[in-house]
Amino acid sequence: MNKTHDRFRRNARLAREAWGGFSKAALAGLRELSKRYALSVAAGDLQFLNGRWYITHSALLRIAQRRRCIGIRTILEQRLSDPSVNRWIFRAIVYKSPGSKGFVGYGDADPTNTSPLVRGAEMRVAETRAVNRALRKAYGIGLCSVEELGSLTDASGPVRQSEKKLPPAARNGSSNGQPRLRDRLCLLIRQQQLDAALVKRYAAEFCSTANLRDASRDQIEGFINHLAEWAAKDRAGLVCKLNGYQQPQEVAS
Repeated sequence: MNKTHDRFRRNARLAREAWGGFSKAALAGLRELSKRYALSVAAGDLQFLNGRWYITHSALLRIAQRRRCIGIRTILEQRLSDPSVNRWIFRAIVYKSPGSKGFVGYGDADPTNTSPLVRGAEMRVAETRAVNRALRKAYGIGLCSVEELGSLTDASGPVRQSEKKLPPAARNGSSNGQPRLRDRLCLLIRQQQLDAALVKRYAAEFCSTANLRDASRDQIEGFINHLAEWAAKDRAGLVCKLNGYQQPQEVAS
């Protein structure tokens, strides 16, 4: 009981730091998720968007691992997919135990139901959605996963102080009604729970500029697309990369 309570208190503290204040209902939901599935905000297991909790792909995989899932199989539904318009449909089968018939989930993705942040990665999004749905069915998790959502470009949430220091090139709006680069980057930082200061340092190196303010709009956009694709494919690897940009005094503290 004490361990569960400590997990909830830690989750609540980190959630407030990331997303601000919460209603009693949201905190009650977080308490139940902390207890039932041993989810961790620090590990990126949860996202809070538009007043609701969402589980992440990495959290579902950890739950499957803890419950000794035997395996996951994914199959591209070629007859239903259309590569010419980046529309992909996958079927995933989760096997909980030897001899299991498997739990099936389908996932689809195309430019109309994915965020501009992952444009070009629709195939991987579709496969991830299929796996998530199969895992949720296998382990009775009614909580929707964040990867199953469509475009989140209008998702709201608190902007951290460090996110306000992004370069001018990232603040400029586009002429075709697409979200501003700054908004896209800030949303990506919040969704993936990244350190904005470390992202800024990485961006400067990526854009080959001594000062990120000197980067062009095209360079910033290229960095955002790169960051989004890496986060969707391997968030842990991305975090490891970002940690390499910590200053000595930050590591010591």
